[in-house]
Amino acid sequence: QVQLVESGGGLVQTGGSLRVSCAVSGRGFTNYRIGWFRQAPGKERAFVAGISWSGGNTNYADSVKGRFIISRDNAKNTVYLQMNSLKPEDTALYYCVARAMAHSTWDYWGQGTQVTVSS
Repeated sequence: QVQLVESGGGLVQTGGSLRVSCAVSGRGFTNYRIGWFRQAPGKERAFVAGISWSGGNTNYADSVKGRFIISRDNAKNTVYLQMNSLKPEDTALYYCVARAMAHSTWDYWGQGTQVTVSS
């Protein structure tokens, strides 16, 4: 079982930056991939970024490439999503997610943290 707790959401102006965090706990998560999804009002949840806990391999949705950076701090068991050059369309509830490396679906979801970008 893996637990995920997000923090750091808030209100920011267009062009600003924000960092959200995901505290990871439980058994075996060092063999997991951790990621971020987001869901805007009236839209489906969409993948944002992912990182492997062991090797640090990352991938991003095209919509955030070059603006968002996902990273991890092994000592703090925390994954971060640094969001730069924010746009109003980045407004969403951001979820931290985790899956075993052998799985294709995301097994665990956090409660989400709201990010609002004002125009």
